[in-house]
Amino acid sequence: MEIAPSAVQDDMRQLAEENALAALVDQYASTLYRVAFSVLRNPADAEDAVQEAFVRVLRHRQTLGEVRDHRVWLIRIVWNIVLDRKRRAKTRPETDDIDELARVLPASGLTAEQRAAAAQHHAQVLACVDRLPAKEREVLMLSAFEELSSVEIASALGVTESTVRSRLFRARNLMADLLHHSRSLR
Repeated sequence: MEIAPSAVQDDMRQLAEENALAALVDQYASTLYRVAFSVLRNPADAEDAVQEAFVRVLRHRQTLGEVRDHRVWLIRIVWNIVLDRKRRAKTRPETDDIDELARVLPASGLTAEQRAAAAQHHAQVLACVDRLPAKEREVLMLSAFEELSSVEIASALGVTESTVRSRLFRARNLMADLLHHSRSLR
């Protein structure tokens, strides 16, 4: 019994698509989780958003070859998902898990005092980030935490690059003021 060449080609194409998707999951799942968590502030919701993003990618897997920058494309997908979820759940406070974030620090090679000081500083910075207006917080998080360029952030958020630079400038100035103010209160 001979297998038709088109059936073999279809199987090979499907296997290549599955491998490409698996590579995307391996490479970008943690980045997408951080983006989702930064907005949703809930580990389970962030995981759900990442899964939903990959389900959407799976539905459109035939277009993977057309995507120029998979990282920005995936961040844009998860960003849209988390913003939709935030709109639907406006009653929920944004600072649910700041304490959880503050505990996630590198601990090796630090004394107990250094770890405590680092945890305190980390919590202080995260609290200041939380106090930023939403648009400024978004670009700061994508720039500082995800290390996206202005062009990539603009693409992910669907705004112009000059808007991103302007928001980033305001966010950094506000952060400097907030950090200075919180230090002076000590």
